[in-house]
Amino acid sequence: MGSSKVAKSMVKQRICRRRFGALLSAALVAAVLAVVVFSDLFAQDPSGLVASSQFNTLRPARDASEPTDTGGSPNKEDLATSTSDQELDAGNSEPNQAFQETTPAVSEGGTATSVPDQGEKGTGGSGLVQYTKCTPGTGTTICDLSNQRYDICELCGDARTIGHSSTVMYVPQSLTSNGEEWSIPAQSRKSLPWIKKVTVKSLNASQLEPSCTSRHAIPAIVFALGGFTGNIWHDISDVLLPLFLTAHQFDRDVQLLITNNQPWFIKKYSAVFQRITKHKIIDFDTDNQIRCYPHVIVGLWSHRDFGIDPNVSPHNYTMMDFRLFVRESYGLPAPEVDIPYRADKDDPERKPRILLIDRGKTRRFMNAPDVLQGLDWFGFEVVKADPRIDSNLDEFVRLVDSCDAIMGVHGAGLSNMVFLRSGAVLVHIVPYGIEFMADGFYGAPARNMGLRHVQYSISPDESTLLEKYGWNHTVIKDPEAIRNSGWEKVGEFYMSTQDIVLNMTRFGPSLLKVIEFIM
Repeated sequence: MGSSKVAKSMVKQRICRRRFGALLSAALVAAVLAVVVFSDLFAQDPSGLVASSQFNTLRPARDASEPTDTGGSPNKEDLATSTSDQELDAGNSEPNQAFQETTPAVSEGGTATSVPDQGEKGTGGSGLVQYTKCTPGTGTTICDLSNQRYDICELCGDARTIGHSSTVMYVPQSLTSNGEEWSIPAQSRKSLPWIKKVTVKSLNASQLEPSCTSRHAIPAIVFALGGFTGNIWHDISDVLLPLFLTAHQFDRDVQLLITNNQPWFIKKYSAVFQRITKHKIIDFDTDNQIRCYPHVIVGLWSHRDFGIDPNVSPHNYTMMDFRLFVRESYGLPAPEVDIPYRADKDDPERKPRILLIDRGKTRRFMNAPDVLQGLDWFGFEVVKADPRIDSNLDEFVRLVDSCDAIMGVHGAGLSNMVFLRSGAVLVHIVPYGIEFMADGFYGAPARNMGLRHVQYSISPDESTLLEKYGWNHTVIKDPEAIRNSGWEKVGEFYMSTQDIVLNMTRFGPSLLKVIEFIM
């Protein structure tokens, strides 16, 4: 009996202890949560200077000499602003589906679109987010205008884009009295006067900084289209290759803001843009939001025409990396897959396949039937490039991938070599008078991309210039003098008015070299 009472007493004591322990635990959890919430609110906006974006577009910049309040609780205005910011971002928290369509989504006007940005975060009013990929510098000099090819600005910390005014503002951690301003062509070929410019401002203590209407926890790149785009060589050399150099380091977690946007360009290279970014693309010129990022690059890195210098690339990228990146973008076979002829050489009927690019206006094959017959005699299966196929790039890249070699006269069409497999061959027919630039345009890029390169420079007898000018004209007897007259003369004589009559007998040893590479 006594033992029963003792047992009941022990049970009651245990129940009491459990209840007391539960209450104590609940109190401790509540206290911890309160500290976390308070710390989060305070970290978001300790200064209490942020106003709701519905009423104010500008607020005073923080003075470097202004003391920072490191204690106490946030006031009602801070809490109201925090709530407003969270509500603003709540409508943009769904995963981005921009690239589930064939063409990347481009946001126009900065208004809400059907493709929300997963990079946007609610971070209070300051626009600053936790980001570790770049560290804010101590000075305000953020732009480098020293390169002959391009200008570049890199803003680490508090960067704010204002698309409708083509401006990017940088708010340094320590504002001084010395603000700076730059206006840079936002593409890799800054010598072109018609490239759209973007203004970059580093604010000082007396200047107003705009309040964020959209906050992002990802980096952004602001750059321009236009220039010479529309020519595939320039599409790659001036935009896609520099964009790869600049953006690939972010592994698709980067937002692109494009000024002088060309919708056809985004559509044509949609596969590449999908591989560059998983976020929606912003039409910078029509964007009416003030977007805040922890890292913004204005302009595009560029090393040389159609080339990469691994020694100056921050991540040691190479042209091989670029070609494999492009092939991956279009879902072409993996790098270890051999060229088609060697991959299927057990087929006794299979011939090496060569894609012949016959230009339509200048530098044409005037004896195209003889060229086709000669290639067939040497044992090639010839695929002639069709401009109607070329208009659908997704189909054309697969045609190129199915070939062991690509052949054509010096011109933009040879740029399609980026879609070839490793070990494939570029057969480069060089018109008379332009040997000096042939290797730089196509030969070196081909070799650097892991391709074989066979260059054939025609003789005067194979050029229509001989019949037009004769042996005694400077155009024929002294190409160097024409070259020294400037690029316009080179273009006028050798690029725009010259066609090719290919001597298949003289060209034969070059084709044997091609076969040797393929076999």
